[in-house]
Amino acid sequence: MESRSFKEWDLDKIDDTFGTRQVRRLPILEELLAFEYQADDYETKFLSRLSENYLAFQGDSWNEVELENKLISPVIVFSGIESERFAYFLERDLSATIGEYELSGRVDGMIATGLRNPKVPYFCLNEYKRQTDPNGNPQGQALIAMLVAQKLNDSHADRPIFGCYVIGRNWYFMALVGNEYAISKDFSCVDDEMFDIFRILKGLKVQIEKLL
Repeated sequence: MESRSFKEWDLDKIDDTFGTRQVRRLPILEELLAFEYQADDYETKFLSRLSENYLAFQGDSWNEVELENKLISPVIVFSGIESERFAYFLERDLSATIGEYELSGRVDGMIATGLRNPKVPYFCLNEYKRQTDPNGNPQGQALIAMLVAQKLNDSHADRPIFGCYVIGRNWYFMALVGNEYAISKDFSCVDDEMFDIFRILKGLKVQIEKLL
């Protein structure tokens, strides 16, 4: 049995080790990305202010903690993602044994059942300020966390697991079903795509509620 940190993985290594395969489209991800929601005036003002602040205060230079606190968490919390059955957790440990590997790491954010502590995760988030980061590969870290989440849903192995990674201003959404995963186009927080990010997060809550 080998112990491996999430930071050690990239997409190629995950595919070769666990037999996963990236596909261009997954129906569940397409459904999530197509969710319809129109922000009201209050939401529009709040989201526009976040976009303006990112540009005005040099968001591309923010470190990971600043990015999380000034942009990512405000958008996620404002989307109303939490419910009585699941919550948004930050900087929590996640681990599982898959095959010959004991996989563990700290996930920047996750949506999971539980009130005080996460139990069963359905969505995993990783964020970085640069495409290349000394502490790991953003796509790989997101996917390996999603595989662990899938394992923790073992009694419902057919459940989709959702994910996201953020590189500066750009958000990428992911879905994993069985051994296939797909990654969305990038959505920028500094133009009208901020409303797409918000809309997709609204849809994410709907998708998670369907799983419970």
